[in-house]
Amino acid sequence: MKDTLHYIDEWIDQLKEEGVYRELPVNTGPCDHVIELEGETIVNMSSNNYLGLANNERVKKAACDAVKTYGAGAGSVRTIVGNQDLLEDVEDLLADFKEEEAAIVFQSGLNCNIGTIQAIVKKGDLIVSDELNHASIIDGIRLCKADKAIFNHSDMNDLERVLKEKRKDYERCLIITDGVFSMDGDLAKLPSIVDMAEKYDCLTYVDDAHGSGVLGRSGRGTVDHYGLHGKIDFIIGTLSKAIGVIGGYVATKENVKKWLLHRARPLLFSTALPPAALGAIKESLTILSESDEHTKKLWSNANYFKKHLRKMGFDIGHSQTPITPVMVGNEAKTMTFSKQLLDEGVFVSGIVFPTVPKGKGRLRVMISASHTQKDLDFALEKFEKVGKTLKLI
Repeated sequence: MKDTLHYIDEWIDQLKEEGVYRELPVNTGPCDHVIELEGETIVNMSSNNYLGLANNERVKKAACDAVKTYGAGAGSVRTIVGNQDLLEDVEDLLADFKEEEAAIVFQSGLNCNIGTIQAIVKKGDLIVSDELNHASIIDGIRLCKADKAIFNHSDMNDLERVLKEKRKDYERCLIITDGVFSMDGDLAKLPSIVDMAEKYDCLTYVDDAHGSGVLGRSGRGTVDHYGLHGKIDFIIGTLSKAIGVIGGYVATKENVKKWLLHRARPLLFSTALPPAALGAIKESLTILSESDEHTKKLWSNANYFKKHLRKMGFDIGHSQTPITPVMVGNEAKTMTFSKQLLDEGVFVSGIVFPTVPKGKGRLRVMISASHTQKDLDFALEKFEKVGKTLKLI
């Protein structure tokens, strides 16, 4: 007798019993500071659209113009006929903006990690990874043949312990860290990691998905924030967060770019980014190169919101960036908090296991440059109301 899919129903029922089952909200308009969710106007505090560029008029026009010139899709992987001049223009702009030798664009940030890590290390090498690195890094490490070791989150003493114990046994060692940790909003200790890499002859790899467009001069990222240009071997970024479109990139040396074009599997086996995305990305990078007004507004909004959450008595962890976790703990209570805020007109996604460890549930507030003072004050009022109802403050 053929097996059935009833076991999936049992798994879903388990989610419901734990209070963490969710139905996906449906946004009927653009992703912006205010959105339309199923007929209701809602203040949006859960997107990665840090600079508001996803709905920027210049960016949208550039996307439309690119479609008129290049069509709707690339039609091929890059290694056949999908390598349009518009894509190469974007890579040149990215390399200039990041102040690195070269940049190579992938279809997503996840594709960057699962494609790059397996291409730059091999059996006989060692990867040393921060325990709170993003899931895409974890998946990228799983797909490669190198050995791995984990160090305690941002603990430089523990990183050195691992390197002292293991470095001598491997040909190459690659230290991997997020630049900004996406669940807590804290920064990697990049200067110390670079010092450790130089001391123990290691390569360095930084996933700066939440730092690009946010930190550094006009959003050049965590490496720029720390003044470490030329010290990081592989800088990963996304084009779907602060840049407001889709895709990812690796900023690195020219020889690495040439190698990845031959060995990074997502580039070899998946169609290149569509022209609309490339045109929009190019315009977003141009906007950032012209002015720091968007990044300044982002930080002004974030600092204001965080200050008032703290005053109310919320636990917002150790955030150093616009990512602001509001710690709850219990998974079911986390999801209740999110639902009641939505009922009040504020969308903030609840983050629970397996995205974060059990017992570490939180709401993750994502501030944008496009939020108005009215938006922020409205959301703060609702946070206070629901927080008191749930006895969180």
